[in-house]
Amino acid sequence: MSLSLRWRALLLSLLLTSTAAFATDPPAQAKPVAPATTAAPKPGHAAIASANFLATNAGLDVLARGGNAFDAAVAVASTLSVVEPESSGLGGGFMAVLRRASDGREVFIDAREVAPAAVDAKDYLNADGSPNRDAALNGPLSAGIPGEPAGLAWLSRHYGKLPLSASLAPAIRTARDGFQPDSRLRNAIAERADDLKRWPASEAKYFVDGKPPVEGRLWHDPDQARTLEILAKEGRDGFYRGEVARKLVAAVRAAGGNWTEADLAGYQVKERAPISVDYRGYRIVTAPPPSSGGVAIAEILNILRGVDMDKLDRAHRVHYVVEAMRRAFRDHNDYLGDPDFVKMPLDMLLSPFYADGLRQSILPDKATPSSMLPHTGASDPGPHTTHFSIIDKDGNMIAVTSTVNYTLGSTFVAAGTGVLLNDEMDDFALVPGKPNVYGLLGSKANAPVGGKRMLSSMSPSLVIGQDRTAVIGSPGGSTIITQVLEGILAFIDGKDAGAIVAQKRYHHQFLPDRVDVEPGVFDPATAKELQRMGYTLHPRDPWGFMNVVTWDHRSNTLQAASDPRRPSGLGKVQ
Repeated sequence: MSLSLRWRALLLSLLLTSTAAFATDPPAQAKPVAPATTAAPKPGHAAIASANFLATNAGLDVLARGGNAFDAAVAVASTLSVVEPESSGLGGGFMAVLRRASDGREVFIDAREVAPAAVDAKDYLNADGSPNRDAALNGPLSAGIPGEPAGLAWLSRHYGKLPLSASLAPAIRTARDGFQPDSRLRNAIAERADDLKRWPASEAKYFVDGKPPVEGRLWHDPDQARTLEILAKEGRDGFYRGEVARKLVAAVRAAGGNWTEADLAGYQVKERAPISVDYRGYRIVTAPPPSSGGVAIAEILNILRGVDMDKLDRAHRVHYVVEAMRRAFRDHNDYLGDPDFVKMPLDMLLSPFYADGLRQSILPDKATPSSMLPHTGASDPGPHTTHFSIIDKDGNMIAVTSTVNYTLGSTFVAAGTGVLLNDEMDDFALVPGKPNVYGLLGSKANAPVGGKRMLSSMSPSLVIGQDRTAVIGSPGGSTIITQVLEGILAFIDGKDAGAIVAQKRYHHQFLPDRVDVEPGVFDPATAKELQRMGYTLHPRDPWGFMNVVTWDHRSNTLQAASDPRRPSGLGKVQ
């Protein structure tokens, strides 16, 4: 037996014989959860927080026309496809956690991209066997079969009140009539200009006379407007069959990709039971695999609930949070993948007894080197994802995280569709043991297979308490998990929506073995004490774009807040 397997066997033995002395809450469960009792059954008004004011306003417009939170989610996501293509769009996918007010139903919507049937890991290797980063990140080989159009149609059909055409109308109008690109989009186009110009349809869409859009000038997207119109008229089949599907496949194959019309026609949205974990009187409802986020968040909270955090100073509180992050990311790397392809020990990972054993391995005053914990590795989505949160007047809630992976995805626009394709294939472990674009490794659990969903860190979440509720999420690659975790902890500590999105962040993901820190997150004394414990503090530019809606049941008030790190976002109460 290897050292890693012996270590695991010993730990499991300890867990099976340990007591639940630290576990004061019931275990996390990957199963449907009961409705929460609240003092106010309906807020009577609505709130939306998204990454772009045009998208927030689109959602509010649909609510004003009689739609619910799920119709508004379709409007926000489709408008973001037009105005924020650097982060999300019809050529990508999304994950969502929702709660329906009428019956308390809570469900996870998996509209993640999938690998085409003809995927071949050899296509992502150079002649010498090293990873071909260009094939994994740029052009049609880097693109999985999109899930967002099917997911939007699913939300509308199964949970919305309005026709799909009504919810897509704001996005169609914006694409057809034009909008002024914000600085984030203009900068993204300039940053990836060389890659965009490799593909004629991409150059035609994103450049005017060879130059990116300029400030103050309207930009139109007629091809995407037409694709959205077909989706609005024909529903799911308007994208995955017929004219649009034929154009997508023709463009991909002409540029060296391997999609087929059968790949598109066979795409399926998955409804899955969300993960639920109790922590300090709140119930957190979050994303299950193929997201790694919910499992990691639940594992971290299970570890922390055995620690009296209120009695710790700042440095030691951070110490326990970081050590919990370290262990959760190690397990995320080793075990998680697409549940339709990989058998995962979720009962173990979500068990409070397992968390007890992990907690007992944390020294009270010293960092645990990641090299001391056996591991493999895994990949995560990039930092150019987007998230939005919605609560409507009836108390329906939805948290949606959507992505095309890297900035502007694959940079490949399928001619005649206006659809910018994702580069999510890089989220697979294309070359086991070799890092992806974010320096993260991969394991066999996340190896590419036709029809398989690549592992994600997207963590849309609901935090439900007797007196207060929050809808929360963020982009940010592997930092999504720690951002959402820190946001949940801040909400439970009593912070309001604005303070949650604005608070400084720190992050540890097992490897590299360091704590990434935003400027000013730790005062000098705390930083010195953490370094004394053995932590390497690694300064980096601010990250994330969190969007949060909170509901105070006692006063029946809503708050919506968008991350101040990026000025184009908007949280708004209607």
